[in-house]
Amino acid sequence: MLMSLFDLAASPPKAPTLVSDPVWLRPIRFSDFQEWTSLREQSRAHLTAWEPAWRPEEMTEIAFRRRVRVYWQEMRRGAALPLLIFRRGDNRLLGAMTLSNIRFGAARSAVIGYWIGEPFLRRGYARAALNAVLDHAFISLGLNRVEAACQPDNTPSLNLLENAGFVCEGRARAYLKINDAWRDHLLYAITADDFGEISRRD
Repeated sequence: MLMSLFDLAASPPKAPTLVSDPVWLRPIRFSDFQEWTSLREQSRAHLTAWEPAWRPEEMTEIAFRRRVRVYWQEMRRGAALPLLIFRRGDNRLLGAMTLSNIRFGAARSAVIGYWIGEPFLRRGYARAALNAVLDHAFISLGLNRVEAACQPDNTPSLNLLENAGFVCEGRARAYLKINDAWRDHLLYAITADDFGEISRRD
């Protein structure tokens, strides 16, 4: 295993464990490499339809540790909260969900992104994780707005966002390069008021 003295001394920044049955979420760690890589590779055909193309070197342990260090730096700055999603009961890795571009001041907003491994699709795991992260964003962090972007033909993701209370605010042309082509995305957002109203109904 590739290891350095820096890795031995490093530890993830303190962050809360989020729970929303049937899942729980925590920050990514170096020790997640094998399970993370296995699930990503198992889900490659599904994920590459919605994500930027993967280069072979991105799946190495060196690249993973570099990615984790960047995540931790962002967490320490308060700019991001990258979390892995696990199933309660057997602690099986299901995917990941990240709040990024966290801004305070007048904006008090963030962008949310997520992926679920192909074996665990359409079982309610993403919705449970999204509920937990939104609750943390609006209640614990005091944000006012969380944004998301989704390709127009990604129906499951569109349904996830809309069922959680996100509102489509427009279409961004050539927004992200996916599978070597610039793809339009629909831009969604949910506000603290929206989330509060949904929570009261539930």
